[in-house]
Amino acid sequence: MNLKEVKKLLEAEVLWGNELLEKSVSCAFGCDLLSDVLAFTPPNVLLLTGLTNIQVINTAEMIDAAAIVFVRGKRPTKEVIDFARQKNIPLMATNYMLYDSCGILYLNGLKGCEGNR
Repeated sequence: MNLKEVKKLLEAEVLWGNELLEKSVSCAFGCDLLSDVLAFTPPNVLLLTGLTNIQVINTAEMIDAAAIVFVRGKRPTKEVIDFARQKNIPLMATNYMLYDSCGILYLNGLKGCEGNR
């Protein structure tokens, strides 16, 4: 699935990275615990989270995430968006809850990460 499809399905606003919406993602991971993100995600993951701080961008860079979707209507600060731009990590925001966002993507063919279960 590409980011353009994610945007449409989640009725998301692109906060940064419109030019990168053709980028494909391999799986999705919804979490607000950054230690779990580090432990259980492969590269090219779509990260869905309610966390909007600078550490989310650092974590996404470390795991080579394809993009971040902020859920629950959360919006990061301009500083966080600018940092994501520097790291070339597309950002989107949706009003859907984390559970619903993951469910919508799953029902439309985007699987979760296999990880270390």
